[in-house]
Amino acid sequence: MDRLADTRKLVPAIAGSTLALSGVRAQGRKIEIHEPDHDSLLYVVAGAGSLALEGDVVDLRTGSAALFLAGEMVTIEADSELALLQATVGPEADRHAPLGTRELVVDVDDASASQATGARSFRVLFGPRNGSTRATLFAGDLPPGRAPWHYHLYDEIVWIPEGPGRVHRRDSDEALAAGAAFRLRPREVHIVENSSPDREMTVIGIFTPAGSPAAAYLASA
Repeated sequence: MDRLADTRKLVPAIAGSTLALSGVRAQGRKIEIHEPDHDSLLYVVAGAGSLALEGDVVDLRTGSAALFLAGEMVTIEADSELALLQATVGPEADRHAPLGTRELVVDVDDASASQATGARSFRVLFGPRNGSTRATLFAGDLPPGRAPWHYHLYDEIVWIPEGPGRVHRRDSDEALAAGAAFRLRPREVHIVENSSPDREMTVIGIFTPAGSPAAAYLASA
């Protein structure tokens, strides 16, 4: 990545998982991103610009998501200040069979909603149906309150655009403010709570192996 970009590790890779999340900020400059071995999924937190890959140039704006695969070189040009999330997943992740045509950029407002645990819903931005066979990127919409205790079989990182919220685990209880990020390991029992009394909270999640965010299993309280 261009060293002039301000890059901050939010959730690093750990033993047994190459899934990681970084925050990237650039102002009025071009950024070249090349991950030789890792697929990358981007989410535009704020700002606008463009992304170029092999002659294709597409616009980016707040709520856009982009996918580029291991070995590809992309150039991102920020119109002004551009804030991005970059999730990376390495070749060790199990691959899902491709189910549709690859897309380069999608918009969160264009993704259709599906039901998840409790009254919660999610919008898949990238997954096997549009080219991401190692990981799934989604926006989750949480009404006020908690879902039941549950767990997933996948390795997940969650980022909080705007709080307040809390993540409850069996042995911890952590407040979530805007910009917080955390990892959930496979089979880790948890609750992500929307602490607002009257406002829906959106979270951005990335997990591997790729699949459906609805694949949750209820656990005893």
